[in-house]
Amino acid sequence: MEGQAVSDALAVLACAAGWLLWSVLIGWLAHRLPRSALDHDTWLTGRRPWPEGKRGFEQRLAIRRWKALLPDAGTAFPGGVAKNSLVGRDRPTLQRLLEETRRAELVHLALWPFWIVTALWLPPAGVLINLIFATLFNLPFVWLQRYNHIRVQHTLQHLSRRAGHR
Repeated sequence: MEGQAVSDALAVLACAAGWLLWSVLIGWLAHRLPRSALDHDTWLTGRRPWPEGKRGFEQRLAIRRWKALLPDAGTAFPGGVAKNSLVGRDRPTLQRLLEETRRAELVHLALWPFWIVTALWLPPAGVLINLIFATLFNLPFVWLQRYNHIRVQHTLQHLSRRAGHR
């Protein structure tokens, strides 16, 4: 029985260390992405085949109630940008915020699959726990970035229409 407790403790430690190391690696790689890689949508950050809109995020997910509770790791590495620091309504600031929403969405999409790696040392129940953990701790961030992305794009389109009327 004692050997099993040690084995279980090592498995939990391996999961914690794995998630931490994977998070740092993905964050570091995303931090190093050039802005040119983030200045446009890709199949990962672009529009979905299903309807996605600001109202849906606000009504179905009540995102405005909980979005402020989520941490922003944009400044985890030197030279990083906190998304809440990009509050201007001018085109360059909004474009930069759009880039940072793409970066953050890519980070959380890349973090999520680590649960699969835990199958190397965990029984199926442990892998399932890691899948649930990965989903609960990444999906809200993906939703938030999608929501912000839609809002910023809408504002940029509004600015373009206003500039066209001048």
